[in-house]
Amino acid sequence: MEENRTWDPDAWGPSGEQPAPQKARGGQSLASVLHQLPSAATLRYRGPGVLPWGTLEEEDEDGERSRQASAEAIQSELRDPRPSQELPWPMRARRAHRKSRAREQVALGSGPRTAHWARLLPRSKEKMKEGLRRLQPWAWTLKRIGGQFGGGTESYFSLLRFLLLLNLLASVLQACMTLLPTWLEGAPPGPPGPGSSSPCGSYSPHTQGLVSFPTQLFNLLSGEGYLEWSPLFYGFYPPRKYLAVTYLCSVFAVSLICLLLTLHRSVSGLKQTLLAESGALTSYSHQVFSAWDFGLRGDENVRLRQGIILYELQVELEEAVVRRQAAARTLGQQAKVWLVRALLNLLVLALLAAAFYGVYWATGYTVELQEMSLVQQTPLLKLVVNYLPSIFISVVNFVLPFVFKLIAPLEGYTRSRQIVFILLRTVFLRLASLLVLLFSLWSQITCGGDAQAEDCKTCGYNYKELPCWETRLGQEMYKLLIFDFLSGLALTLLVQFPRKLVCGFCPGALGRVAGTQEFQVPDEVLGLIYAQTVVWVGSFFCPLLPLLNTVKFLLLFYLKKVTLFFTCSPASRTFRASTANFFFPLVLLLGLAISAVPVFYSIFHILMAYTVALANSYGRLISELKRQIKTEAQNKVFLAQRTVAMSSAKGTSTSVSRDDVPP
Repeated sequence: MEENRTWDPDAWGPSGEQPAPQKARGGQSLASVLHQLPSAATLRYRGPGVLPWGTLEEEDEDGERSRQASAEAIQSELRDPRPSQELPWPMRARRAHRKSRAREQVALGSGPRTAHWARLLPRSKEKMKEGLRRLQPWAWTLKRIGGQFGGGTESYFSLLRFLLLLNLLASVLQACMTLLPTWLEGAPPGPPGPGSSSPCGSYSPHTQGLVSFPTQLFNLLSGEGYLEWSPLFYGFYPPRKYLAVTYLCSVFAVSLICLLLTLHRSVSGLKQTLLAESGALTSYSHQVFSAWDFGLRGDENVRLRQGIILYELQVELEEAVVRRQAAARTLGQQAKVWLVRALLNLLVLALLAAAFYGVYWATGYTVELQEMSLVQQTPLLKLVVNYLPSIFISVVNFVLPFVFKLIAPLEGYTRSRQIVFILLRTVFLRLASLLVLLFSLWSQITCGGDAQAEDCKTCGYNYKELPCWETRLGQEMYKLLIFDFLSGLALTLLVQFPRKLVCGFCPGALGRVAGTQEFQVPDEVLGLIYAQTVVWVGSFFCPLLPLLNTVKFLLLFYLKKVTLFFTCSPASRTFRASTANFFFPLVLLLGLAISAVPVFYSIFHILMAYTVALANSYGRLISELKRQIKTEAQNKVFLAQRTVAMSSAKGTSTSVSRDDVPP
């Protein structure tokens, strides 16, 4: 049996001091016994150089051997073949490990070159990524916006910066593949004159005589006059062989680059969205334990990061309340909620149908108004009539999203889900209204699809009203872009800034009526996506439209920044930035897909017209050759008959002459 252990008072010093280390029973030291405990295994996570338990207190021969063993263990750990970043050690131990590995390689020579490059390549990638992140414009501005107004507002400016990059790349490609080949092959010819052989070829967009300033302003805003026959529109580019190839290649290259970059942006936010939207994974642990960046320096950065975490926690708390309310509903309450949702969706569909009919009516009625003498004689009225479809679309896009925002809280969804439904309805409104506009223009161009109509019978399209229909489509997209920018500028200068002044200088009833302005992220984001979709649709018919949109987005960024910091306050209700980072690029992909429909249809229709014209040319050539063959055959028959007749006549005359000779 084991001996009974008794307390030895001589083993402790005065005042209860710790006793000197002594050997344990069985010849083992206290350090070796403590080193065998399970808790001692955690020392290896503190890295090499951390001595075992009790080693520092030992002074005897066993302690010396223990320190020697520890030193040997340290050297063996420092020779660990794994990379330093994979070891569960602190940074100081990792640096020691890296230096030890470097000394060994120096002692053995330069070391394997493959291993050297294998270590150098990841470091180079990380440095390159860090350099690219530093080169991103407005990085500090976006961080400041996220700290003061939340991640949702920051996502708007991030999307604006991304779209600015897309348009800049598209502008460079268009300039290199369209403008440069046009001028390298010689100066482009002017518009075809009335002496053209084809009845559909004459086209004179230039204004004759002295042009007044109102007319010049009208031409600038509508894309007509001196702009109509310029590199801005499709009709300017001559039908040259190599230019046609580069023109089409530029369209496909721009579409492919936009698709790949948008997909990359959308997929990068998918993981965060799935984590945030999953009920099983959503918790506060990420915000509490993982959201803080320990590399922050400076009070301003710390304050901004605290603001971002505060907004994220606010979103979590708001949505948790809505989920608890939804879980506590009875069956009757749930049925009532579904009934309300069905009725509200029917109301939304009715409003959308009325808006689409209005766009179709405004587009068709514009042609009739333009033919009136009063409109032709008044430049301002003519400008308003030309902008009538754009004005109607902008009014609809301004009024109906406000109605959608009033409807969304009545459906009983969470804030993030409400944002998604508002975005979906507004996207459908904006993009479908654009499609209705294109359909109305297509009806005017093709006479409603009736090729045998009186106006379309000669040239296959309405040549009298639309002599160059590709340029007309480009002009409509150009007007939509200009009017969208001007309306946004007018809203900022004439509504938002005066409203801020009223709220600041009139703290009474008038100030309360004006209210506090909040930056409406869904409306602003959908405005960006709508503007970009217009550019994608019109870039085939107006090659310089991406360049104009680049300038517009650059001005828009600073305009919205000033508006945000000087006229808006942080939103009272926010939504997750992860939802914005995934859903906004997804909607952008939808806009890209919709814009591809009219562009590819137009390309197919140009190709078909070329094929038909080529077939008709070959048909006429074949008919001419057949006629020549028939004529040649008739000539041969005629010559053969003449030869036979002449031979017969000659033979008869010879026989007659022989008969006349006397025997």
